[in-house]
Amino acid sequence: MNSIRTPLLMSIFALAVFSTCLAQPEITAPDPVTTTEAMTPEGTSTTPTLSETTEDAVEKIKDSTKEAIDLANKKSEEIAKQVDESEQAQEYSAGVLEPIYKMAEFMSFSWFHWLAFTFMVSGVVSFALQLVLAKLAVLMHGGFSLAQILTDSQGLIISLVGLILTTQAATENSTFTNSPAAVLSATAVGVIAGFLFYLWGQSEELQALRGRKEEERIEKAKKK
Repeated sequence: MNSIRTPLLMSIFALAVFSTCLAQPEITAPDPVTTTEAMTPEGTSTTPTLSETTEDAVEKIKDSTKEAIDLANKKSEEIAKQVDESEQAQEYSAGVLEPIYKMAEFMSFSWFHWLAFTFMVSGVVSFALQLVLAKLAVLMHGGFSLAQILTDSQGLIISLVGLILTTQAATENSTFTNSPAAVLSATAVGVIAGFLFYLWGQSEELQALRGRKEEERIEKAKKK
């Protein structure tokens, strides 16, 4: 009897435990906590960027430069007005121009504008060739002279301005520009003279370059 009761009790106990497990509520995992960051609009920065700062600086420089130029022009106009109204300045101006007027009257012969035109053409040709070909020749010999380049440039500009003014004066005060023979002959003589002056100037520059090199060689020999 006891042998039958023991398995029966064990079966009842097992059923009770199983029913208890089934009766427990289902445990579910908690929902993950999600944090949503508040999407706030990006605030506009009040700090100026590098490009804006550069543009402001450039604008300020432009304004300052414009103001300085306007002030300089205003001052120069005031000074020029004061000088023009000064009797002493008028006397000095007349003293400068008077010998030029006298020389112009003395040289007012029929061939004056022909000679002036010839000289100006020769100057333009000579200085233009010296500024280009002569400087290339000097450079090929290992030399370079900025002072000579500036001097030739100045001579070329003066000759060009003189040629323009001579032509203008000849047109207004003589019949030189109305004569093709006079214009062509003056041009031909001026070109030939300018070419000869160019050759002379180039030889002088090359000779000066050789002299400088010889002096440098002597100085190096002395140091050794």
